[in-house]
This record gives sequence, structure tokens and C-alpha cells, in this order.
Amino acid sequence: MHLYCMGHMQKTPEPDRDTGAALDPAACNCLALRQAARHVTQHYERHMAASGLSASQYSILSKLARLGPQSINALAAAMVMDRTTTGRAIRPLARDKLVAIDAGGDARVRLVRLTPAGEKRLKAAAVGWRAAQRDFERAYGGKDAAALRAALARVVGLAL
Repeated sequence: MHLYCMGHMQKTPEPDRDTGAALDPAACNCLALRQAARHVTQHYERHMAASGLSASQYSILSKLARLGPQSINALAAAMVMDRTTTGRAIRPLARDKLVAIDAGGDARVRLVRLTPAGEKRLKAAAVGWRAAQRDFERAYGGKDAAALRAALARVVGLAL
């Protein structure tokens, strides 16, 4: 039987270099995390559809609301995204006047800030976000959801 994990075909589990134990390609951590992320993202986006924001856009606006104006590099780091992806993600928000991009203290730095229209859209989308959050915690369990967030924060903090 052929097993696929993130584009790599493997016929038999390869041994781990450190332990010698077989690594099961069907137990791919990356695939499992990405599938879970897509599933949860779709759930949140269904709840926030009326606001016209994607889950990613909501996260960016929410981060700016909490942190205040950020350079694109700082925003990318806070979102755990690369700078290019962050730049592409904020373009439609800027086009829709939900964020503004201003010159920073240095000619090379651009600051992204939430606009009043962005604050208004974020507030409207928060209604759907709260419903999605409530549904997820009901289905998964409040304590388990808190433990999951803590475990995922550990993953984000890993030096890989």
C-alpha cells in the first residue's frame, strides 16, 4: 500500500535516525495540523461570512486592534506568517479601507494600522467569531479547547 504525506510517497515506514523506531508516514504531523486548521477555519468562516471577512482577515484586524499600529515585519512575526504573505494579505484590507499603510520613522518601514471602518467591520465580525468560538468549545469541550490552544502555542514556540 502506498501512503502519501505532504507530497512524499513512501511504501514502508522509514526508521527514525535517533531512536530506530519506524516513522509512520500516515501519522504526518504537518498533514494532521493542516487538515485540522482547514476544518476549523471553514467553521469560523461560515459564522463570519455575513461580515465579508475571512478568518485570516479577522485575525489580522484583531491583532492590530490589540497591538496598535505595526510594521509589516512585526505584524508578520505576530501572525507567524512570512512578510510577503502578510503584505499580500493586507492589500485587500487596505483596498477596502479597513487598514491604512503609513510611512514609519524610516523610509523603508511601513506601518499598518486599523482604520475606523476596520474597527467597525471587526466589531461586526466579532459576533460571528463569538458564535464560532462558542460552537467549537461546546463540541470540543471548554477545558480541552484551552489545552489545545496551550499545546498549539507550544508548537508555535518550537525551534524547528
